[in-house]
Amino acid sequence: MKSNVSYVCRECGTKSIKWLGKCPACGAWDSFDEAENEPAVVAAKASRASMLVPSSGGEPRKLADGGDYVYERSLTGINEFDRVLGGGIVAGSVVLLSGEPGIGKSTLLLQIFARAADDTKVLYVSGEESFSQIKMRANRLGISPEGLYLYTECDITKILSAADKLKPDYIVVDSIQTVYDPASPSAPGSINQVKACAAALVAHAKTTGCAVLLVGHVNKEGGISGPKVLEHIVDAVLHFEGDRTQAYRMIRAVKNRFGSTNEIGVFEMTEQGLTEVENPSETLMSEATDGISGCAAVCVMEGTRPIIAEIQALVTPTVFPAARRNANGVDYNRLCLIIAVLEKRLGLKFYQNDVYINVTGGLRLDTPSADLAIALALISSITDRPVKSKTLCFGELGLAGECRASSFCELRIKEAKRLGFESVVIPKKNGEKLVGVGKEGVIAVKSVYELLTVLAKKENN
Repeated sequence: MKSNVSYVCRECGTKSIKWLGKCPACGAWDSFDEAENEPAVVAAKASRASMLVPSSGGEPRKLADGGDYVYERSLTGINEFDRVLGGGIVAGSVVLLSGEPGIGKSTLLLQIFARAADDTKVLYVSGEESFSQIKMRANRLGISPEGLYLYTECDITKILSAADKLKPDYIVVDSIQTVYDPASPSAPGSINQVKACAAALVAHAKTTGCAVLLVGHVNKEGGISGPKVLEHIVDAVLHFEGDRTQAYRMIRAVKNRFGSTNEIGVFEMTEQGLTEVENPSETLMSEATDGISGCAAVCVMEGTRPIIAEIQALVTPTVFPAARRNANGVDYNRLCLIIAVLEKRLGLKFYQNDVYINVTGGLRLDTPSADLAIALALISSITDRPVKSKTLCFGELGLAGECRASSFCELRIKEAKRLGFESVVIPKKNGEKLVGVGKEGVIAVKSVYELLTVLAKKENN
């Protein structure tokens, strides 16, 4: 007898007739989830899937023959959120927002669409909280718009029926893992249910022009829980990240069909909810340390916005057989690479010391332009010599110890001088091409050896 159960990899969607410990396609471990074969609803799902992008009809056309199409965008009133989306929400688009439990996803969405509901109509669907719970949060945030409708329901057919009657401009579903299709025998949150319900909501958005925002849970690895196809069928995927023990939260786009994926939005969690941080550099550097070894300022580009943050390093003799390496806010492998370069080129004995790196404010630096600042903080800590006062550093570090050029050099220097930095350490290649800013206070370095000149003299106790 043929089994009615198959197994699907949650990372890449590979199917198997039996459970496998390791996915043969993507190599992920323990990623196969049980999924029931549902021949009775295959036709219904196929019809929904065919509606994801409405047919244009007629014959194939040349790309050059079509006129330019401008997407209609609507501003939500939250500038940081609109910035990440590329200038507002596109009509008929589907956005997936993910984040860890308790990070503030529901609070953020309630604030965003409560402000949008002043001029439009919003249907807020919750499958996790009751009407009274949402009302209590709204009262705490001081929100009571006329155009915001709350609907506590998990049945996708009832949700779409309510949307057809109300005809809202926006639909918020919190969360997609709680919604189910009664025609499917699978449990809510299963792969089949998530795929079917998401496809139905995408079809509704594309056919009616109503923008849909889905909330997604995250798994223990930090990825979006559920099938990987969920990320493929939506138009934008946003990650709401940050340490729950700290006040700052960031929205980062990892996929955006209508805008850049490099922009970030910065918020601060307060008693009145999430407030926008319009000047992240000034906020992150407000408590910066000066005159203490192991601290270096860096300017990184997040989309079109320069952000200045502080990197702190602590190098201390180890008591373990193997020295420890701990990275918070920077890539661990990148840290190990920079340590290896400093050991080889400068002869510093990091192998005898534990190394701890932290980026203040909960910011995560994924760009190579932070290499020189990390190296400077490490050198400062192991030699116990502080970086010279009011000094900022950025640039990429090569394996030979050379300093490689970074983009948007003039914009970074302007931001540094605006915040009162007197010296800016940049790669020599960038220094040769400076046009829009003056060279006063700019220190161009060719290799990691020249970073030693940026350190202050060690005080004698």
